Amino acid sequence: MDKYKILIAEDDTDINHLLCRILEKNHYDTVQAFSGTEAKLLIQMETPDFLILDLMLPGMSGEELITVIRGEMGLDIPILVLSAKAALDTKVEVLKSGADDYLTKPFEPEEVLARVYAGLRRYFAGEGRKNTGASEEDHSVGEYIYKRLRLIPKSRKVIVNGTELSLTLHEYDILYLLVQDPEKVYSRECLYEQVWKGGYYGEDNTVNVHVSNLRKKLAEADAGEEYIKTVWGIGFKMA
Repeated sequence: MDKYKILIAEDDTDINHLLCRILEKNHYDTVQAFSGTEAKLLIQMETPDFLILDLMLPGMSGEELITVIRGEMGLDIPILVLSAKAALDTKVEVLKSGADDYLTKPFEPEEVLARVYAGLRRYFAGEGRKNTGASEEDHSVGEYIYKRLRLIPKSRKVIVNGTELSLTLHEYDILYLLVQDPEKVYSRECLYEQVWKGGYYGEDNTVNVHVSNLRKKLAEADAGEEYIKTVWGIGFKMA
């Protein structure tokens, strides 16, 4: 099996080389970029399996690159932001813009590896499984219907009130879990572990941000109807 290719977009030479050594020691192939524009060019030449991205890059910022990747390029590769920016509002905005995960500097090598492993496993077990996105369980059910929502696992389509939603991988998987058992309350820890396929870090706001994004898209398609309910102190369920 070919090694996974990780693109590291980091302008600090020492950190970039350190990440390369950590990843290559664990049997990943690495490609280095030292500016946002260089990273964009490399992605256009050959799409990597995973992107580790700093935000404060010359040429094109990390935030701008995420927007280009998700919008102009239409790619859904996993993106782990690795940044010195520790403010909560920055994390929230970056996750809303399309990043999959966020770690602040300084970082522990073991945690970077854990996030990369979890992101790749989730991506290639889901959509990345050469990009059908459907598991064996998906094919056993024609579709799930809840209120005016239709979720079709085989094609990973979600249609609400006649409008097909454009969901990220994580948003779809969160909704897929919830709609299978509408009465079940899923804790944030459970959602993180099942969707991201990795250990939960209690301070992480990732689940909340993705649920918030999902709610907005549902509300835009069916104003006035609630689909996802917060169970305070526990987690989320279908409303």
